Amino acid sequence: MALPQSTDTDGPVTELGEFLRSRRDRITPDEVGVNSYGRRRVPGLRREELAQLAGVSVTYLTRLEQGQSQNASDAIIDALARALQLDDDERAHLYALAHPAPVKRPQASKPEVAKPGAAQLLHSMGDVPAVLLGRFNDILAWNRAGHLLLAGHLDCDAPSWEENRPNQLKLLFLDEHTRDLYVDWTDEAALAVASLRYVAAQFADDMRLAEMVGELSMNSPEFARLWAGHDVRLCTSGAKRFRHPKVGELELGYEVLHLPEGNGQRILTHTAEPGSASFAALRLLTSAL
Repeated sequence: MALPQSTDTDGPVTELGEFLRSRRDRITPDEVGVNSYGRRRVPGLRREELAQLAGVSVTYLTRLEQGQSQNASDAIIDALARALQLDDDERAHLYALAHPAPVKRPQASKPEVAKPGAAQLLHSMGDVPAVLLGRFNDILAWNRAGHLLLAGHLDCDAPSWEENRPNQLKLLFLDEHTRDLYVDWTDEAALAVASLRYVAAQFADDMRLAEMVGELSMNSPEFARLWAGHDVRLCTSGAKRFRHPKVGELELGYEVLHLPEGNGQRILTHTAEPGSASFAALRLLTSAL
């Protein structure tokens, strides 16, 4: 029996609905064993096909996407996550969107302040490049090595300028020096936006987020495209390749240390494999410290 006509375009869609739609768009019926009927108006799964896979009614799924159902059980969220083949980060993001904090009036947050202990830790790391990032990627502090590696063209005291401190995302998309610094800029940009998506669900009522997303979307078509893709990833560790103007190419491992207060602040560190060419280049860059 044919499935009912798609309701994908019916009614308003919330952030949760947009995320579910973006995940549906990337999965074909064949990948999940669903028989396809009639002419398809969407690139991936239809809403009714997802409802069928998750064992819920199309009406319920529509209400969930439109924010008219705030009491989705963990069992339903798990069923949707399985049907959409979500990874751990996407599953956590889905839970955050499906069970949001009570709606608050959007408010302007006060400028973030670097936690003193975290800033002290940065400066004790010596020649290990490290920066302290705020919840929306404002650079709250960096040690001298972090400054030299990531933004030597900026004033070393820039993170202390509360009203005009550098922002890692804005630098990545809008600053040519930073753009040239990353060998794999496309991958770096995609990861940065996916990480912001993960954090944004926890601070959805903060006007600072909306202002920054609006500014970047207006000034960077690449950011606007990535933001609209709704990819989500909690950034914790990996490797980055740099093309530094003073010491050439480096391949560095990075670790992101999230502070336990849960306020979104985190420390980003960079290290090189001992004995490698990158290790020597990093030593050369920080030799004047």
